[in-house]
Amino acid sequence: MMAVTMTIMTRQHLLTYIYLLVYISLSSGVILYNKWVLSTLYFNFPFPITLTMIHMAFAGGVAFLLIRVLKVVSPIKMTFHIYATCVVPISAFFAASLWFGNTAYLYISVAFIQMLKALMPVATFLVAVTCGTEKLRCDVFWNMVLVSVGVVISSYGEIHFNVLGTVYQVTGIVAEALRLVLTQVLLQKKGLSLNPITSLYYIAPCSFVFLFIPWYILEKPEMEDPHMQFNFWIFFSNALCALALNLSTFLVIGRTGAVTIRVAGVLKDWILITLSTVLFPESKITGLNIIGYAIALSGVVFYNYLKVRDVRTSQLQSVQDESAKELQPERKADDDRDKTEETLWNDSISDTHIDEEAPLIISSRISHFGVGRKPA
Repeated sequence: MMAVTMTIMTRQHLLTYIYLLVYISLSSGVILYNKWVLSTLYFNFPFPITLTMIHMAFAGGVAFLLIRVLKVVSPIKMTFHIYATCVVPISAFFAASLWFGNTAYLYISVAFIQMLKALMPVATFLVAVTCGTEKLRCDVFWNMVLVSVGVVISSYGEIHFNVLGTVYQVTGIVAEALRLVLTQVLLQKKGLSLNPITSLYYIAPCSFVFLFIPWYILEKPEMEDPHMQFNFWIFFSNALCALALNLSTFLVIGRTGAVTIRVAGVLKDWILITLSTVLFPESKITGLNIIGYAIALSGVVFYNYLKVRDVRTSQLQSVQDESAKELQPERKADDDRDKTEETLWNDSISDTHIDEEAPLIISSRISHFGVGRKPA
């Protein structure tokens, strides 16, 4: 029996590692693939808005097929008011983050882009504080200062520093931070939960529409060149990889939890920086780049620790509150007893709740929140 259990656990852990490997491979592959397609030194398709629109059209089409035709996934109840006030602004910032982020590939290296992405927690924290979803705390604030200092040092050490490319990337980071906070404020407060398929079903077409306007003004005139190359299989495989990345992220989080994917993301960044210098020889990394990025990354890791600690604390508190509510009917049933008996009864209930029931309830319910459980 013990041998069978160990075999099952080994297989489950092996499957988890395979999921993580697929996620890291797809995440790195999509970034490197986009760089190769957009770069004028390689495939030479310098139209980031067009590439993003292809991704949105493909993802929206697959989502429509799965939801409306094959009916593999059920759509959520979406009213016009929710779509107009929630989906539309989220889609606008999503389109902007992809547009500016992909445009940065035309001006700066993949390695430097990954270093600038360390600013993501800083942007998200500042936007969340501005919107009132986060409180300004000293520990997080100084942590954000550490990340920012690291990015500044890394930027100072960049050999091929380009102001326009840096502005594009930072603007994309701010747009993504606004999208994340808006998703929390608008959708979660309305009780809506979107999985990757339903998210693409509702958001991808709307993002496509937002991207159409800048595409018509900025890229359409240049794409009328008869010598422009368009390889169907290149763009199909590129869009397929981008879609697979969305699904793999959902699968990895569902199997391991958000903490594991944060750690995998840090590992992926180092792998990606190394691979980019090998695949794109024009990318050069200096010692100052590495020192600055290491400082920024230490701040990111500590920020992740703070977030995980806060989540665990809030979840433990919510479990204790639930256990307290479960005892309320018993307390109300004894309201007609005399004060002495009521006091003794409440004291006994309180003691039992603290010493016996609370630990058991916490340990039995934590797994449902995905905190403190081992990867399957």
